[in-house]
Amino acid sequence: MGKAMRMRALFGGVGLLLAALAVDVLAATEVRSVRLWRAPDNTRLVFDLSGPVQHSVFTLAAPNRIVIDVNGATLAARLDQLSLSNTPITSVRSAQRSPTDLRLVLDLSATVSPKSFTLAPNQQYGHRLVVDLFDEEAPGASSAPAAAPATNTGNVAQAPAVPAVPAVAPSKLPPIPGGKREIVVAIDAGHGGEDPGALGPGKKLFEKNVTLAISKELQRQINAEKGFRAELVRTGDYFIPLRRRTEIARKKGADLFVSIHADAAPRAAAFGASVFALSDRGATSETARWLADSENQSDLIGGAGNVSLDDKDRMLAGVLLDLSMTASLSSSLNVGQKVLSNMGSITPLHKRRVEQAGFMVLKSPDIPSILVETGFISNPNEARKLSSHSHQQALARSITTGVKQFFQQNPPPGTYVAWLRDTGKIAPGPREHVVTSGESLALIAQRYQVSLSALRSANSLRSDVIKVGQTLSIPATALAAQP
Repeated sequence: MGKAMRMRALFGGVGLLLAALAVDVLAATEVRSVRLWRAPDNTRLVFDLSGPVQHSVFTLAAPNRIVIDVNGATLAARLDQLSLSNTPITSVRSAQRSPTDLRLVLDLSATVSPKSFTLAPNQQYGHRLVVDLFDEEAPGASSAPAAAPATNTGNVAQAPAVPAVPAVAPSKLPPIPGGKREIVVAIDAGHGGEDPGALGPGKKLFEKNVTLAISKELQRQINAEKGFRAELVRTGDYFIPLRRRTEIARKKGADLFVSIHADAAPRAAAFGASVFALSDRGATSETARWLADSENQSDLIGGAGNVSLDDKDRMLAGVLLDLSMTASLSSSLNVGQKVLSNMGSITPLHKRRVEQAGFMVLKSPDIPSILVETGFISNPNEARKLSSHSHQQALARSITTGVKQFFQQNPPPGTYVAWLRDTGKIAPGPREHVVTSGESLALIAQRYQVSLSALRSANSLRSDVIKVGQTLSIPATALAAQP
């Protein structure tokens, strides 16, 4: 009798242990799918999860490998269908170290630097583990040619496209008298890759795809204008951190930065296009503040530019940065208003003036920068238009016209357009300046190389008192001036 009781107790204990293990397995988070994107300088792997996890990543050499340990997880996705062409990954292996501990191994053909983090659920995806592999190529190594964007089928991403790396132009050099360089416009297609941006009705239209399509059409139209060259910041479906976007623009030697978006609003009835410039004092409206907060959160998925401050004392550095930002902001407001006016001829406007908000992507002190909201993708009518190629062409045409008007009035010295104006081949045309905080009439006159009396006369001013937001007419001069 005692022996039978001991046997029952033993079997009961084993049963409880197995039951506990079964509960652990059932409670473990599942890795449900794997997605992959290839960018010009990195590869991103995204593991879609059924819940939160703890993880660690480390590297091994000879041969090169990345090891990802995911605690409290099991694998429910097939890895053998993950196409790895055009990436440094040669294979992906997995092993269940315990019923609730998963190990993933990435075999590599080249040395990379890994970075990993987790993301909370958003409107499109659930919990995610993101692993970025940054290339460590030798200087001068060529990038692979561009391929068509991949289409996801099932729960595993197909062959990733290798984005084209736009030709790198040197940063802007001091202007050469009589030079004829091209005016460079950097076009930033908002969002990309793991960051879809705003979603249209039914969650079938992604902002990242609309912005890239409009950006490519805008590049085509600007490049058709002699004396202009457009450079795409993002050439394919991959993610770029917000600050990195302005760095890319600066490396291209950009004279203007244009960020293209198609955002959503809490109310589906919101409609109309907008143009934004940076605000140094806060948003000009609640809509501007909401949109800026929404866009800046994109960097969760993931300098002072040509004004070198490294060798300056703190006070002088602050003054130089403030002067650079003031000049850049004034030009941003100017070009923004021209773009907005032209857009108003082909689509309704949300506001008839350039709004200002603290968009991270606009915070470049040395490059005039605007953010163009081409419409509200959350509005069913505007979503239909934004997905139309003809409407995308019309939007690009209006932006191109506004940019061209601005630079014909304010061509950077040493450019082909400045040469045309200085030699009388194009009419100088009226120039305008929107007054920003901290500016004086004398400072504006000095910037445009006109006399103070001529500036007063052109604007019928009886004194040197000017107001923030006031638009001044700049009289023509014999030489092209730097705005």
